[in-house]
Amino acid sequence: MDLSIIVPTFNEGPNIDELLRRIGESLEGRVFEVVFVDDSTDDTPQVIAAAAEGAPFPVRLIHRENADAGLGGAVVAGFQAATSRWCLVMDGDLQHPPEDIPRLIERADRGDVDVVVASRYASGGTSKGLADATRTAVSRASTALTKAMFPRKLANCSDPMTGFFLLDTHAVDVGALRPRGFKILLEVLARRQLRVDEVPFDFASRHAGTSKATFTQGVRFLTQLAMLRFGRMSAFALVGGFGAIANLVIMWGLIRLGMDYVPAAIVASVITIITNFLLLEYLVFADMRSESGRMLTRFLKSFSFNGLEAIIRIPVLSIIVEATHIPAVLAAALTLVAAFVLRFVFHALVVYAPRRPIRAVAAQESEPAAAGGRTLD
Repeated sequence: MDLSIIVPTFNEGPNIDELLRRIGESLEGRVFEVVFVDDSTDDTPQVIAAAAEGAPFPVRLIHRENADAGLGGAVVAGFQAATSRWCLVMDGDLQHPPEDIPRLIERADRGDVDVVVASRYASGGTSKGLADATRTAVSRASTALTKAMFPRKLANCSDPMTGFFLLDTHAVDVGALRPRGFKILLEVLARRQLRVDEVPFDFASRHAGTSKATFTQGVRFLTQLAMLRFGRMSAFALVGGFGAIANLVIMWGLIRLGMDYVPAAIVASVITIITNFLLLEYLVFADMRSESGRMLTRFLKSFSFNGLEAIIRIPVLSIIVEATHIPAVLAAALTLVAAFVLRFVFHALVVYAPRRPIRAVAAQESEPAAAGGRTLD
């Protein structure tokens, strides 16, 4: 087999025939198989089995009675069962258009990537298939947070949350994957530095059925994210916590000396912005300094952002104090907590963003493995 298409399914019976028809039309003349890994509680396995009998290409069904590790676990089971080195992962609801599969294969055929990501957020892509503005906002925010937690490994990936991608399974240790939810690409990319490129695609509306996105899935995603990248964010939190405490202590001391709380907050902010930057340089992002330009440039970016954040936060602090009459130090603590995530995302994605191409570095590291060739044809 030249290509294995892994399709995790959960109650997707009405989509199966149309999905296989469009896959067949898109890949006419190629050798491939479709592997359904099914966790359904309805008649979807029977629908798949019936469709497989009439398909002009191999269609296999793996039905899991115990849906271990959810959709991510289903994809890993598909990797393990696949007969091809190259596996394409896509959803069964036709939001990932089969007509885009040849473009992913064409990009992989150049032989210089391990993963080709179909991205909603690359230039030319769209996310119009998301149900509403709320889901779009959640998707964008989740993507930004994820990239902030893995700024180096995801430097060349605008859509690490997509479920539509082509992977050379020889480039990863499939047995080491420990998916905890439905974002399997994140699991793959976070494990090691891979050579990544993207092709844009239009995220379509569902052909039939209803979305599987739930609050529980969101909690699983956050758990997965925390487990994969707890180290750097926890260190950032410690520095941020130290800075917040120092800010409050300085502000309290200046107020006790007779200074008004607003100028006291300004002085405390300036001191802690500079101190926090030095701690981030030598504790949190020390491994990324050599790839992210000059220290002065990083400092100016950090100081400018934190200064702007303070310019916004301190008037908000004043409004809170005047409106609620709570102690100024308590109000300051609340605003500092709210600013934490924004600071982390900005520093990871902007201040310490790599200045040299990650793909070139990864290609050098992976050159021996690539010597055997990676063509799909």
